[in-house]
Amino acid sequence: MATKAASLADDLVQRFEQQIEKGDMPPGARFPTEKAITEAFGVSRTVVREAYSRLAARGLLVSRRGSGAYVPDGAQYRAFQIAADEVGEIEDVLRLLEMRMGFEAEMADLAARRRTDADLAALRSALDAMEASTDVDASVAADTAFHAAIAAATGNDYFLRFTQFLGIRLVPSRKLYLQGSDPERHQHYARTINNDHRAIYTAIEAQDPAAARRAARRHMEKSVARYRAIQQALPKD
Repeated sequence: MATKAASLADDLVQRFEQQIEKGDMPPGARFPTEKAITEAFGVSRTVVREAYSRLAARGLLVSRRGSGAYVPDGAQYRAFQIAADEVGEIEDVLRLLEMRMGFEAEMADLAARRRTDADLAALRSALDAMEASTDVDASVAADTAFHAAIAAATGNDYFLRFTQFLGIRLVPSRKLYLQGSDPERHQHYARTINNDHRAIYTAIEAQDPAAARRAARRHMEKSVARYRAIQQALPKD
């Protein structure tokens, strides 16, 4: 089940995408400001930024510093994208996790080489939040924050932007795993994930790229194994 923010962003993306495809917003057309969108549709600036980020990833929006956002030339080009409704089934989640393995490993490697004290503080904050989480939404937020902090530690903005792009689509997968779970099961899940996160953190703190890469890949492999187990336990048609 997608979050409310994801659904609202989906609606905005679809609205603008249709306008561009129909020619109502031709190349050079200016997108409304964040303020105008929030007032017209009653959504938060966070939702607008998520929608605009996705449109940019699809090659449908380009920002001009001090001027605003515009429809670029060749807006029909579609960049890599994963719609929220594409990760609602376990098999979809598994494909996404497999794709993330190399990405997460490389990201952890770079984070270990480039991290700052501020980056370590952000990682520790996410670890503490996961440890203190008592429900699905709290653990999802902490998990997302941890991976975003690793991305930020690379010093490469593209890693952070891509992690944020994927993050909102991974929420359904975590909720799928924890759906209907009792507090005890949730606590076990959170501690299991945090153990993996601590191994990654330790390697990044020690500035050990090889260890960080191994820990990140192991984390993803264990996630794949968890969802494979759920898949195998499902009733067969």
